[in-house]
Amino acid sequence: MDFGVGFQSHIHNGWKHALLAEQMGFTHAWFVDSQMLTSDVYACMTLAAAQTKTIRLGTGVTIVGTRIPPVIAHSIATVNQLAPGRVILGLGTGHTAWRTMDMPPVSLTEFRHAVEVCQGLLRGETVPYHERGRQSRIRFMDVEHGYINTRDRIPIYLAASHPKAQALAGELGDGLLTLSLLSPESLTRNLAAVAQGWEGRDGGKPSDFSVVTLGISCVLQPGEAVNSPRVLSRVGPRIAVALHYAYEVAKQGKTVPPFLQPFLTPDYQRYLDDRWEDIHATHSRFLHPGEEKFITPEAIRAMSLTGSRDDILERLHQLEAAGLTQMVVSPPWGLVEESIVEFAREVIGPYKQLPTTHYPLTRGVWNQRLKPLR
Repeated sequence: MDFGVGFQSHIHNGWKHALLAEQMGFTHAWFVDSQMLTSDVYACMTLAAAQTKTIRLGTGVTIVGTRIPPVIAHSIATVNQLAPGRVILGLGTGHTAWRTMDMPPVSLTEFRHAVEVCQGLLRGETVPYHERGRQSRIRFMDVEHGYINTRDRIPIYLAASHPKAQALAGELGDGLLTLSLLSPESLTRNLAAVAQGWEGRDGGKPSDFSVVTLGISCVLQPGEAVNSPRVLSRVGPRIAVALHYAYEVAKQGKTVPPFLQPFLTPDYQRYLDDRWEDIHATHSRFLHPGEEKFITPEAIRAMSLTGSRDDILERLHQLEAAGLTQMVVSPPWGLVEESIVEFAREVIGPYKQLPTTHYPLTRGVWNQRLKPLR
């Protein structure tokens, strides 16, 4: 399994966090794209690309619609010139980036078009493109003089929480990005939808498809309660991001992902009703006053890797056996450095030393549904 760290894109700190993660043995650094809250994601990735040597750098995730697809492809290809073969384009329909402007995420149709345009341009192709009611065909016109790099392949991972989007990830993507999906059973359900999309695909192997979850972890100190103030400050903001997403989905009258449903109680929804204009302002930073009572021990156990070191290692092996290929810890603002160091020392190092024979890598539903494609 690979290990990544995700954080708010900050022009002064982002590259330092990526460099520290590289030095501590992380394989990936993921940068949040949210124009009303953070620094520009590509400016931050550019600095990180210049300062690091081995760690892979990804957008976690770029939001379709806030930039047109040719600009997205151009931006990531520019970073790829500084870190050839080390960049990943994560794409999503949008949550905080759109909702902070009181706008809904883009449609799945618009999302598909953006993915296809970015894929084609990054392969050096001429692609159909529509914008503002006009149809055209576009290509990058100068790929020979160092402006951008489309020679070294840029994988595209799709963020998806619902079956149709997950199927699209299986059909078009190189990987799936999920939010706080930390139970093998929930992971298996999500991968079943991905597998349906993969069935119509030409070529490739399921073993080449990456499955990433953006979550959080905290190693308990001896005698520490699972909902201690330290734990809540560490994992609470990331759990709240997932529950704020569930709240917005419920407001639209849509189905909340099953793993989130038990924790979005009527009392919590009423609490968020009174703060709906401000809930995204704390994205991955801190909890609202009084919100900690809704981040219950049960929610912490289900939506974070919190426990003893042995408990966390056991859960990671189970998730890897179910198909997870990368665990990303997304610490809140102000706790990034200590979270990177703790997770590297307490989890990554010991995990790499443990045998995996007790947990054969079945890749969950991939083996059952996609065996003929291997």
